[in-house]
Amino acid sequence: MNTSYDKIEKSARTRKTVLSTVVYAFLGLWGVMVLFPFYWMLLTSVKSYGSYNSEYIPKFFTLTPTLQNYADAFTAVPLAKYFFNTVIFTLATTAIMLAVIIPAAFAFARLQFRGRDLVFTLFLSLMMIPNELVIITNYTTITDLDLRNSFMGLILPSVASVFYIYLLKENFAQIPNELYYAAKVDGTSDWKYLWKVMLPICRPTLVTITILKIIECWNSYVWPRLVTDDPAYYLVSGGIQEIRENGFGRENIPAMMAAVVVISVPLVVLFLVFRNKIMEGVARGGTKG
Repeated sequence: MNTSYDKIEKSARTRKTVLSTVVYAFLGLWGVMVLFPFYWMLLTSVKSYGSYNSEYIPKFFTLTPTLQNYADAFTAVPLAKYFFNTVIFTLATTAIMLAVIIPAAFAFARLQFRGRDLVFTLFLSLMMIPNELVIITNYTTITDLDLRNSFMGLILPSVASVFYIYLLKENFAQIPNELYYAAKVDGTSDWKYLWKVMLPICRPTLVTITILKIIECWNSYVWPRLVTDDPAYYLVSGGIQEIRENGFGRENIPAMMAAVVVISVPLVVLFLVFRNKIMEGVARGGTKG
């Protein structure tokens, strides 16, 4: 009996080991496929212009790396200015958005008023409208208000998000009602309850929303390119096109890659530092009970 049981257990361990090996091999291959474009971008950015153009067959390494391309990225075009504009746009948009969605999510999650569920349902239906339709209306509005080529014109259409209100509302709804009723008995105002109780409990979701909004703003391309034609208000996403057209030229690929690396580094670092918070916040926002 023991011998038969040992054989079964050994066979199960073998199957588990083989399955784990296959899974990790697949994940490793997938990881290489995902990371290879970043490696190629970084590798190209440290190749000289002459070295890159002399490669009839692309090489996967270089023995003569150079940082000249990074110096050119900040001298050929005002890349630092694009960075500064993007930081202003990102921080202002994110701060105003939080000031808008937090009270909205609190109202839908905790306050009782007639037609609340109907209003929230109609609110969610806005997520089904394609952005391409909304952007036309936003462009007309911003143009009529004479806000083109201004930070206000860049920021205003991005200060509200139905998805983030929904995500935060679901997170607020998980907090027991008894805490709210007890706070009201003690004379706590709705604002103080929101600030002192709900926000600390929902901090992971708030961190997630903030990071996702920062990434969204940093990568924003269509709206900034549509509403600005003055280089003084270009963001890094639109600055890439300016670099390509009026900076290095279309043939200087290593310098272009250096500029892309510089622009990408802040988001990569942000994600690596807060990746656990992002996963935790999304999981909390999607769990009921």
